[in-house]
Amino acid sequence: MSSNSTSRNQPWLVWIYPAYIYGSYNNAPRLEVTRELRKLGWKVDLIESGPNGKHLIQGVEVLSFSGPDIYLVRHMIFNFRVIRYILQNWRSIDVVMFTQISAPWILLLELLKPFSKKHPALVMDTRTVPMETETRATLKDKLRGKFYFMMNHLANLIADGETAITQRMADLLYIPPKKLWGTWPSGVNLDQFSVASREREWPCPDDPVNIIYIGTLHYERNLMTLSKAVIMANQMGMSFKLLLYGEGTEMKDLQAFADQNPKAISVFSSVPHDQMPGVLSRAHVGALPFPDEDKYRASSPIKLFEYMGAGMPILATRIVCHTDVIGDGVYTFWAENAGVDGILGALEQIWHARQSLPAMGEKSLTAAVNWTYEASAERLNNALRYGLSLQNQR
Repeated sequence: MSSNSTSRNQPWLVWIYPAYIYGSYNNAPRLEVTRELRKLGWKVDLIESGPNGKHLIQGVEVLSFSGPDIYLVRHMIFNFRVIRYILQNWRSIDVVMFTQISAPWILLLELLKPFSKKHPALVMDTRTVPMETETRATLKDKLRGKFYFMMNHLANLIADGETAITQRMADLLYIPPKKLWGTWPSGVNLDQFSVASREREWPCPDDPVNIIYIGTLHYERNLMTLSKAVIMANQMGMSFKLLLYGEGTEMKDLQAFADQNPKAISVFSSVPHDQMPGVLSRAHVGALPFPDEDKYRASSPIKLFEYMGAGMPILATRIVCHTDVIGDGVYTFWAENAGVDGILGALEQIWHARQSLPAMGEKSLTAAVNWTYEASAERLNNALRYGLSLQNQR
């Protein structure tokens, strides 16, 4: 490490997230991994777009810069304030990690590097890609998709390095091997989520099996197909209750379908992340009904690890983002395709094996030990230190 780091053994990471972290389900990885990186010896400034100053969010200190509630103007002002902060600490920061939204501003800092022997490495981190299908994408969605593509291409050309959620994501975005510092998947806080396994009451032989999905309720998530499969299974003499938690583009349609089938399907608004273990304790099987498409193949679904950490068997489509984690895990009921027939087949497996659900839940919880945020942070720690060693060789 450079002598200009905060200390010889404490590299300094400025991690930029241009949105408000508090209460957001998808930001658990940033908070948890920040906590773990600090334990591993990093000075981490996790910077969000929120009320000015330093704040504690779920016990993790974050630095916030505010901006007006006008989308483009807010991002411009936020990123200019971030750049000012970076320039004030230019010779001490080791890594600046950012997303596509901040790339147009942060990558401008490359122009300053020839004038400074010591400067931070600029690293773009990709956790997701635009999820909207072409038929449902609005003009705003399409413009955002093109913007993401342009920023990924720009980072491939001029960023010092890149990280990604999975190797499949890196391949999907054509990140050059020499630019890829490493990958780090999602994870679970086992201390938080394993509480659900101790509080859960498993169904008696004549009780319904509660299937749960927590996440975004977008059309692309295949949740209506899951709902129809549950209704069909119940009509065949099985007994399932489907619980859907979240917000999204399909929420109204799902609610209308639930209103027609109130005994079988319930739709709820999203819940704060710290309340999810309690919600999961009231369910028996966690559902991941995603279709076999590039955007899902390259992902690392947080909910998969949280279902496992909550000690739940899994209902999942047999796609690589699931099989890469689960392998031949005996705690999973596989849907061989994302259609009603595929998911119905998995529901039939669950119904016939319902007396085995508690034992399968224990195996799921055991497997979650390999997918904690400690493990995820270790992967990111190794990636960043590897990338810095390359920078120091130049």
